[in-house]
Amino acid sequence: MFARLGVAIWKEMVSYLQDPTTRRFLIGAPIVQTVAFAFAATLDVQNLDVAVLDQDNGRWSHELVARVDGAWFTDDIITARDSRELGELITARNAVVALRLAPDFSRRIDAGEPATVQVLVDGRRANSGQIATSYLATVVGEMGVELAARSSTAPVGGQPLLEERHWFNPNLDYQWFMVASLSAVLGMMMCLVVTSLSIAREREMGTFDQLLVSPISATEIIIAKTMPGMMAGYVVSLIITLLAVFAFGAPYTGHLLIFPFALALFVFSVVGVGLLISSLCNTQQQAIMGAFFSSIPFVLTSGFATPVENMPEWLQLVAELNPLKHYLVVVQGSFFKSHSLADVVANIWPLLPLALGSLTIASIEVRSKLG
Repeated sequence: MFARLGVAIWKEMVSYLQDPTTRRFLIGAPIVQTVAFAFAATLDVQNLDVAVLDQDNGRWSHELVARVDGAWFTDDIITARDSRELGELITARNAVVALRLAPDFSRRIDAGEPATVQVLVDGRRANSGQIATSYLATVVGEMGVELAARSSTAPVGGQPLLEERHWFNPNLDYQWFMVASLSAVLGMMMCLVVTSLSIAREREMGTFDQLLVSPISATEIIIAKTMPGMMAGYVVSLIITLLAVFAFGAPYTGHLLIFPFALALFVFSVVGVGLLISSLCNTQQQAIMGAFFSSIPFVLTSGFATPVENMPEWLQLVAELNPLKHYLVVVQGSFFKSHSLADVVANIWPLLPLALGSLTIASIEVRSKLG
């Protein structure tokens, strides 16, 4: 049995590696994607153009505009002459956010009265607008704290100051988070694509009938079809993990021995989904489309882009069936939080029933096709 199984696995590996295009896809594409995502996919908002309508033109309005202009996230201040021009700047997408300072802004500050700043946000770019608004709120808040400390109604230094400290990623280096998470996301996608093409390729090439008359059993065929996908996903994830550590300087603080085991269990849980897709498709084009459409829900419900806690409760329950969701906790904890062995085990054990369940369903479907 082991001799037949070895030949079947070798045949599957050769069918992928003998094609130069496939080799470039398996090795080169993940590296290019990692570099591209690390620099392009970021939630930080920088080089921001801010539109300003200063109807006050007083001391404190000039002070606030100068602080915004000198902030690290600001590129240029666009001055508007009236409300109509301010609206046109946002409509034309020349500015994501705009500030409107009322005519009595400086007078109210000198009088010790609350002085509000109106922020207009381009809702078409909601995510960038929300982040930019939080940056502006920090600038306005710092100025308010300083003004309160200088006020005659409170002693200097009597106003509490806000001191921020960011745990696990003190410099808020978004590339660390992105590249570490990509080791899971791209590994999953590679595993899905390679495995989903396995049986579909045999059907399209007309060699599927040869499997039916070959001396190997259905179990051996299933194992042979899953091994290339598992190896592709494992190697891609491992390469990106090494890139994160040695190329991008992300700090790895987790267990060196338990992490490879967690990675193996993760690709083991994903390969069943790819095998099920492959058994349901008749052509490689259908298989690729199936892998693409199945990977999107996996990524969206994993916590990679948005927190799972922000989703509806029913979707949070569905996310528990997502192996990427559990493995991302392990990856991010291994890089940034120095997860203990108990923490790793608590997050990887759900992968085992998910793997057994997906492979069982896929095996039943493949056996029905082989029968």
